[in-house]
Amino acid sequence: MSEISCRIDVWLWRARFAKSRSLAAAMVERGAVRLTHNGMQTRLDKPSRSVHVGDGLVFALGGRLIDLTVLQIGERRGPAEEARALYSTVEADPPTDG
Repeated sequence: MSEISCRIDVWLWRARFAKSRSLAAAMVERGAVRLTHNGMQTRLDKPSRSVHVGDGLVFALGGRLIDLTVLQIGERRGPAEEARALYSTVEADPPTDG
């Protein structure tokens, strides 16, 4: 049976958005991660906060804004292909002429 929630720092590490759990925790502590859960968006400040399947995450990484939906919690930090299965990116709406 898989977990239904996970610490945000662990999830970011498993999904390979951070090279270590401590770097993931630092990212959360400096307020760089926004979580959307049940339609409410929150700026996370504690690495112990939980992330659930279906939650949305928005954060800046490498000069890009990452907007994604959590698809799976995962059980380990696996290879990149396994990590990519944990989320789907949300495509930005194309600009409209107007």
